[in-house]
Amino acid sequence: MSTTTPSTPSTPSTPSMTLDVSGTPKVPFTRLVGVELRKIYDTRAGRWLLGAIVLITAAIMTIFFFAADAPDRTFGNFIGVSATPQGFLLPVLGILLVTSEWTQRTAMVTFALEPSRTRVIAAKTVAALIFGVAAFLAAIVVAGLCTLVGGADGGFEGLEARIFLLFLALQLLTILQGLAYGLILLNTPAAIVTFFVLPIASSIVFNLVSGLRDLAPWLDLGTAQGPLFESFGASALTGEEYAQLGTTTLIWIVIPFVLGWIRVMRAEVK
Repeated sequence: MSTTTPSTPSTPSTPSMTLDVSGTPKVPFTRLVGVELRKIYDTRAGRWLLGAIVLITAAIMTIFFFAADAPDRTFGNFIGVSATPQGFLLPVLGILLVTSEWTQRTAMVTFALEPSRTRVIAAKTVAALIFGVAAFLAAIVVAGLCTLVGGADGGFEGLEARIFLLFLALQLLTILQGLAYGLILLNTPAAIVTFFVLPIASSIVFNLVSGLRDLAPWLDLGTAQGPLFESFGASALTGEEYAQLGTTTLIWIVIPFVLGWIRVMRAEVK
């Protein structure tokens, strides 16, 4: 006697538990930039740094205003004076944009919300440049007011677009240098110390060793940037000086930035 096994009734297929995000649109890049901007002024350290940049720049210009003779209170001189404090503080801003997430262990959250590290780094770079442009505009306004109040004859004479472009280029180069060191080291104290110590040590070596002095404009960033400070309101840079600035920028900023980018792409997020 044979028996038949009843067939299992067909049931509707069980819905898959896999979350399909292939059709989810990417986070807009402008939103990423906005988040990076907020990371600076929403933190206590960031607010203090932004305030220090504004206050120290204004203080340096005020000191120069009272210390300089009336004929020296020109727009070009005020711009040249403001470039020094901003050149020291803006790179720290760039460093904090990168390293704060790694030292405070929040990078995992960032890369979980935006898996593309390239887009995150690009957003940080754009945010840093926006702060650099904002500092540039603030310095222009303060320098213009000081020139008007100073009453120097011809305080705005010889004012060319070249002066504005050189000053802006100097600001953006320094903040990109800070970003580069932050990307390479991913540690705030180490990046800040390296940024201040390494260029100073390089300038000392090139100045002390007589055989290296001729190479200094081509290899030392501080020496190559010297004509930028001197050219505010003065003669334009020569072709050789532009070449020296480009070479040292490649060595001290572009190459470290690329190496730092590669390191972040491969770094283990903890």
